[in-house]
Amino acid sequence: MEKIKFVADYQINTSKKIIYPYLSTASGLSQWFADDVVINEDKVYNFIYDGENHYARPVIMRTHHHVKFEFFDPSEEEEDGTDKTFIEFKLDENELTQTFYLRVVEYGDAYDEQEQRSIWEGLIANLKEIIGG
Repeated sequence: MEKIKFVADYQINTSKKIIYPYLSTASGLSQWFADDVVINEDKVYNFIYDGENHYARPVIMRTHHHVKFEFFDPSEEEEDGTDKTFIEFKLDENELTQTFYLRVVEYGDAYDEQEQRSIWEGLIANLKEIIGG
């Protein structure tokens, strides 16, 4: 299946210190992003949604700035250089307006872009409701 890259920016009315745990911890992610998130002893995140397990490794964890998870199938031998599915969260500030933005980058199996945008708008609305932003 073809993969596409989805990128969207969302204005968040909160500080990086408040939002970062919701992007980087199992308890934070399970409140808005997945039904549940479990981290095993090897630091592998298991995102559980729609009754399915989705395993990912954190490849970037830059405190209060940037989080990136690469997904993988634990039943398959991993190959370097393969086209890996990932999700990335970046926190940026517009210095002129002092406004914070959450940039979501999702690279994965092709979906209808409008459907993808709708899914993310719902997820971000949940996140904003939780953090009050």
